[in-house]
Amino acid sequence: MLIAHISDSHIAGFGEKAYGVAPTAENLSLCVNHINRLRPQPDCVLVTGDITFDGLMEEVQRTSAILKKLNYPFYVVPGNHDDRATLFSEFSKNHCPANNENFINYVIEDYEIRLIGMDSTIPDAPGGEICTQQAQWLETRLADQPEQPTIIFMHHPPVNCGVLETDEDGFKGTKRLGDIIAKYANIERILCGHIHLEAHIKWCETIVSTAPSMGLQLNLDLTLKKPSQFYVDSPGYQLHFYHQEKHLISHTVYVKDRNGPYLF
Repeated sequence: MLIAHISDSHIAGFGEKAYGVAPTAENLSLCVNHINRLRPQPDCVLVTGDITFDGLMEEVQRTSAILKKLNYPFYVVPGNHDDRATLFSEFSKNHCPANNENFINYVIEDYEIRLIGMDSTIPDAPGGEICTQQAQWLETRLADQPEQPTIIFMHHPPVNCGVLETDEDGFKGTKRLGDIIAKYANIERILCGHIHLEAHIKWCETIVSTAPSMGLQLNLDLTLKKPSQFYVDSPGYQLHFYHQEKHLISHTVYVKDRNGPYLF
């Protein structure tokens, strides 16, 4: 099984750039075209939030038009830049098949790896949360199939990554979620975004893996002293390959011009 993982597209309105400088819509199109040409072909694409720049319907529709050019099924969860209701109204049952509009949580059972999408957003706040209701929902879903290889995907990393986007923005319910995750050895990854950088963190007996963004690359400052800054860079995404030997391998792909390939 092969899964492509996109995050933090931050698509502004038609004809506009994110923060006035980043061509995120064009970059997302580059990634979609790149993913469509992959061999072997992905089984599906996961989109872990901050789909829009400001949560506006125009931005959702612009993003939707690009994502629907994918040759593969794709599934979305919201980020802190998104409006949950607007996102749900555009993508609805095909791409976020949630039964409760208060939280965009759902399970995809169609693949070798079980996929659980979770809504980690807090309205009008940058940080994340898994509340008691969501935690109970997740534990019930995990208990349904405790042996099935599983990926959880959501916007916010539930663990501090040494950057302001986690350590200052915060995540409510870390212990609540972690206590559940630690019970299930079948959770292969928790896939996230939010920090605009690739990172991999061992947490509660699994791995939290964050995808890069559509060219808004975080200026990494581990001192936590400077205000958050970004570089306009090449867009990137992740590939998660479930090998025939039953282990999950994660790769990061940047879509940019380069020389090659050459034979070694």
